[in-house]
Amino acid sequence: MLKTLAWTLPDWRKAYQEGATPDQLLSNLVGQFDARDPAWISIATPDQLSQQLVELALKLEQFGGDLSRLPLYGVPFAAKDNIDVAGFPTTAACPAFAYKPKTDAQTVALLKAAGAIVVGKTNLDQFATGLVGTRSPYGAVPNTFNPNYVSGGSSSGSASAVARGLVPFSLGTDTAGSGRVPASLNNIVGLKGTCGAMSIRGVVPACRSLDVVSIFALTLDDAHAVFDVAAQYDAAEAYSRPAPTARPNSFGQRPRIGIPAQPQFYGDSVSAAAWESTLAQWSDLDAELVPIDFAPFSELAALLYEGPWVAERHAAVQDFMRDHADEMNPVVRGIIEQAKKFSATDTFKAEYRRAELRRTIDEVMAPLSGLIVPSAPTFPTLADLEKEPVKRNSELGTYTNFVNLADMCALAVPAGLRSDGLPFGVTLIGRAWHDKALQTLAQQWLATQTLTLGATAVSVPAPSPISPEVAPGYLRVAVVGAHLTGMPLNSQLTERKAVLVEQTHTAPSYRLFALANTTPPKPGLQHVSDGSGKSIIVELWDMPIEHFGSFVGLIPAPLGIGSLTLVDGRTVKGFICEGWALADATDITDFGGWRAYLAEKAAEKAKA
Repeated sequence: MLKTLAWTLPDWRKAYQEGATPDQLLSNLVGQFDARDPAWISIATPDQLSQQLVELALKLEQFGGDLSRLPLYGVPFAAKDNIDVAGFPTTAACPAFAYKPKTDAQTVALLKAAGAIVVGKTNLDQFATGLVGTRSPYGAVPNTFNPNYVSGGSSSGSASAVARGLVPFSLGTDTAGSGRVPASLNNIVGLKGTCGAMSIRGVVPACRSLDVVSIFALTLDDAHAVFDVAAQYDAAEAYSRPAPTARPNSFGQRPRIGIPAQPQFYGDSVSAAAWESTLAQWSDLDAELVPIDFAPFSELAALLYEGPWVAERHAAVQDFMRDHADEMNPVVRGIIEQAKKFSATDTFKAEYRRAELRRTIDEVMAPLSGLIVPSAPTFPTLADLEKEPVKRNSELGTYTNFVNLADMCALAVPAGLRSDGLPFGVTLIGRAWHDKALQTLAQQWLATQTLTLGATAVSVPAPSPISPEVAPGYLRVAVVGAHLTGMPLNSQLTERKAVLVEQTHTAPSYRLFALANTTPPKPGLQHVSDGSGKSIIVELWDMPIEHFGSFVGLIPAPLGIGSLTLVDGRTVKGFICEGWALADATDITDFGGWRAYLAEKAAEKAKA
């Protein structure tokens, strides 16, 4: 057993802070990898490892030995073998295609710059075409819980290496679900960020217009720590996009989450039962689950392989196929050869339909915070796959294929074990640039779960709270009443392009009052210093400074904007109330927040 089995990023940081060196730990780690393990296509040689360690030592020296300047200092990771790593061959799981890049893919370069070390390249469904993890001449990657079942793909090796605790994180790619399906089937986190957030420069394309570099990790915190390093705008990559200055970090109180009204499990009753159990637990989290018609999502998903986007896969390997088609996996070759069926006219027609479906999906999503779907509706065995390779693969993409076509982000998280002991997972899906909001939602979920790290016996640590920084050009404002999400005056925030950051509490030094004769009904918040205060629920919104003046102009007396202290000591701008208005107001402090008070009033009214 590896001595560093199932170490997370904090474990690696602690080891280095206590005096361990990357040379000691990583040489020991890599020395225990087995070249016969089908998860690996190549493992770092002593020379490849030594070269990276020398570069790491130079970086640390440049920073005066300050480890905090290298957030991934000495942390090992693996990269899917369609992602370039200088000094390692890139095969895309096709030996005849192999080449040796001189430079790192941009994402790899960013991770190395933060101190991370590549310890190997991982197996995949050839040319990232598949969701099963078996279409490779380097061998099928077995599931980490039961080798008779598929591992999921195409990023099979990357998921396997993380699930077994060999590395704390790895890189995959995700065009149709390759960063989510194998995460679910191996009980780990799979992050598929907003399209263009992470550069795809140096990645062998599958469908270049849809490709995303994905992250596998043992924990949610680790996945987002890596994302924070790697999600950088790349001016040299045409499909890279700069992130908006301010992005939502929360969906607020009682998020409205869409779920398939009639979920499809293809006869897998065990997965269906796991899904129903999962939904019951989400309901306990005070999330409103909203059944929606999934037809437009399903039609969009079908376009990816049944429409002309398969021709984009052909565009990526056209020259290679002309001379080496016989050296390709026959199933992969058969899929890509379907490009012959589509004309340029077909492509434009399909793009028009994609735009129509995306508009419909936008309308469905408008009243929702996001979606929750099964990451994989079924869990085929290798025997199942051998009988029906294309059908079984297609089923696995039911809830993944549409996401990139709809320009959405997604986060696959574990949801416990099925009744047969195999892992089950769900995927949270949000609009573009809602990555942090999905993280917050996932944290709420994972905090209620008792899970292990991947396929190990190590318990998952509790996720850390999010305290996002205020973006330049924005001001953070706390709202406590009629401006909360879903309340009558919330539009005064959204019209000014404010974005919800998080829900939190004030310091325990405030009292809340229901003001008399206000329309719509409003509360007043009073700071007290006599020890009689309590923590009150607030939402934090980031508002462009240029719009703040017009927002303040809408606030009627006795309300105003002042400084508010939060439970964690932060100070933000927030609503305050003049003392004279509290004489005939109702003290509602014990409710802990405006929503709870309104709910009580509504219940009394209904009872009357």
